[in-house]
Amino acid sequence: MPHFRIETNVPRSKIPADFVLKAVPVLAKALGKPEQYCVVSIIPDVPMSFGGTTDPCAVANLMSIGALGVEQNKKHAKILFELVEQELGIKNDRMYITFQDNPTGNVGYKGTTFHALFG
Repeated sequence: MPHFRIETNVPRSKIPADFVLKAVPVLAKALGKPEQYCVVSIIPDVPMSFGGTTDPCAVANLMSIGALGVEQNKKHAKILFELVEQELGIKNDRMYITFQDNPTGNVGYKGTTFHALFG
């Protein structure tokens, strides 16, 4: 159910091949969610300017059912910005992360919704 989606101008050739595999356990631990439900995706090579330059930059979205909120997001931001800077070389002042807390009825899975599966 959690999905961390990154769009970046970093070229595909500079994205570590194992980035998404490394990022899933980090995301799962940060949110306290099982790894088997976590998704990390990255869309490289996006024509993008941040602050008037085309230096490496990104926009990201973290969607989850729960585990998000004012105080929690500060902790998530710290962990995710560190991950992105370490693995992708994008400085923390060159990316935004939006946090999206979806209700269980708005996330589909296995032909139904999480609300139907877990109430």
